[in-house]
Amino acid sequence: MEKVNVKFLKNLQHEINVGDFKFIVDEPKDYGGDNKGPSPYNMLLAALGSCTSMTMLMYARRKDWNIQSIEIDLHHEKIHAENCEECETKTGKLDKITRYIKVKGDINQEQRQKLLTIAEKCPVHKTLTHENIIVDKIETSCDI
Repeated sequence: MEKVNVKFLKNLQHEINVGDFKFIVDEPKDYGGDNKGPSPYNMLLAALGSCTSMTMLMYARRKDWNIQSIEIDLHHEKIHAENCEECETKTGKLDKITRYIKVKGDINQEQRQKLLTIAEKCPVHKTLTHENIIVDKIETSCDI
């Protein structure tokens, strides 16, 4: 996988460099940012939504299904664990992401159901729903 570089600019703005691509991530003004780019959570949802759509499209193309477009709206919220019947965690708060998937194309109910199953096979979805390990290594320097 390609390296992602995140560099502080000012206030809460950060420049993201991924290969030939460069963009700004920031927080909204009401969170202390300057609203110069999407928030980290927006980027997380964008990663999940785009990966979901790509995964569904690749599957549909292999099956030669008639899909003209896929559009996904995503919503993130914090919920109380005790209000989630299907969750293993029963205390504290949990992150809940809802994907609203709109598929334009000539497909039947069985194919739509299969696409929902395929949506869960998106690699980003798997990363978010499986155990993860994040390793941090820090160095200090006067010359960043």
